[in-house]
Amino acid sequence: MRSRTDDVVDGGFSAHVLVCTHARDSEYACCAEAHGRDVYEAVRTWLRDRDVFWSRVRVAETSCLGLCSAGGTAVAIHPRNRWYSDVVPEDVPELLEGEFGADASKLGETR
Repeated sequence: MRSRTDDVVDGGFSAHVLVCTHARDSEYACCAEAHGRDVYEAVRTWLRDRDVFWSRVRVAETSCLGLCSAGGTAVAIHPRNRWYSDVVPEDVPELLEGEFGADASKLGETR
């Protein structure tokens, strides 16, 4: 095992956006069926459009975040400890602008 904390911190990392795309064969709602993949792509596009994708902010698909809903997917932003549910692709610009600023200039803030 190798610790990479210093590498990440020294590289200027400030946030990790986790987007649930979990699928399950169940009677209960899951993010894969509630636009999970589309929300993930919308987050990536928003970050790329501001030239911050894979820089100070990372985005990752994740399994269940425990905020299941048929109305949209779950998103968590760390280390800010911000949690969202019912997110649809159209919500992504407002959500990320609220967290990071319209031009992503608030990436270093922890709120």
